[in-house]
Amino acid sequence: MKLSRAAAFTTSLLLGVALSLTGAASAQADSSAAALDYVALGDSYSSGVGAGSYDSASGNCKRSTRAFPKLWAAANSPSSFAFTACSGARTNDVTAGQLGPLSSATDLVSLTVGGNDAGFADVMTTCVLQSEATCIARVNEAKSYVDTTLPGRLDSVYSAIRTKAPSARVVVLGYPRFYQLGGGCLAGLTENERRAINGGADHLNAATAKRAADHGYTWADVTPAFTGHEICSSASWLHSVNWLNIGESYHPTAAGHSGGYLPTFKAAL
Repeated sequence: MKLSRAAAFTTSLLLGVALSLTGAASAQADSSAAALDYVALGDSYSSGVGAGSYDSASGNCKRSTRAFPKLWAAANSPSSFAFTACSGARTNDVTAGQLGPLSSATDLVSLTVGGNDAGFADVMTTCVLQSEATCIARVNEAKSYVDTTLPGRLDSVYSAIRTKAPSARVVVLGYPRFYQLGGGCLAGLTENERRAINGGADHLNAATAKRAADHGYTWADVTPAFTGHEICSSASWLHSVNWLNIGESYHPTAAGHSGGYLPTFKAAL
């Protein structure tokens, strides 16, 4: 069918307008993505302990260029990026020392915190060095802390973030289960100890998710991403005990950040 000259002109004009508007919309979307002001807060699971390639300027905070906040910022080029997460941080450390970059202009915040408050390092030390009964008792002690004390501490840091960055999208990420039960580990902890430690991680995640939701924050569960990549799996994304670098023990590898934390964070946005 042949179009009249007038019809062809009208069609051409409409097509040009449509393409122009589509281009403008795409440019606007790209511009708003680039206009994000992003602040990454939290503990060693955000700073990237275990991933290597640490920024020497970060000192004992051990901020890695392979940590998921750095990977996301490198891929998305936000207009500003502040990385204040620090190894060993507890809730009060985040509140007292990491919130400086937050402002009314902040659009996006990521956070992992709570594991150190609950005694993560002491739990793992106890389980590695002492009896099964002592290990399980220490896990139960940590779970009791999560029930009684941690919610108030999370409330404090979540409220402080909202006060300083009232318009920000806040994504709270959890912790993976450490062990694949029935996996390939021939030595080390017993299955009962591994099961108890996994249960402790689930307990901490559940409490953190509830507090995050109550503050209107987005919860990002990394457990599904790490399933099949726990310690004792054939492709672990977590360090087991590393006697040569004990601080990296039970932390995500670089693959854990790029394959586990980063996709989980992206999916939450």
